[in-house]
Amino acid sequence: MRGLKLAAICVAFGLTAAFSPAESREVKRETTARAASAGKPPPRAAHRPQRGRASFYANHFHGKRMANGRRFNRNSNAAASRTLPLGTEARVKNLENGRSAIVTIQDRGPFKRGRVIDVSPRVASQLGMREDGVVMVEVVPLSIPSNPG
Repeated sequence: MRGLKLAAICVAFGLTAAFSPAESREVKRETTARAASAGKPPPRAAHRPQRGRASFYANHFHGKRMANGRRFNRNSNAAASRTLPLGTEARVKNLENGRSAIVTIQDRGPFKRGRVIDVSPRVASQLGMREDGVVMVEVVPLSIPSNPG
């Protein structure tokens, strides 16, 4: 029994020696910085045009809450982007047929590799992508809010 207590004390001292107060503060600082930046896009990415694949929301998302807290309306000009700030207005151009539409970023996504934007079914119709489902697009930010959200 005494050996077990001695082993527990050694382990406890070993753990405290492994994490000195300075290291502990550094770990906390990194974790806090990571948490503060979570969900916020990199600032420079918001100003550059993006090219990639676009898809559109399925109808069953109608009425579901988006990242901005509002409910999704399939007949709106809503779009989702991982990098553009919420509230950004952008022009989405279908590179396969030249058609374009103006969208407002109201949600986060798409989370499928290679896709840069999800658009509402209404915007998908304007872009002529309802048949194909996924098309190559260019997304050009037009106005970026100073206070995203």
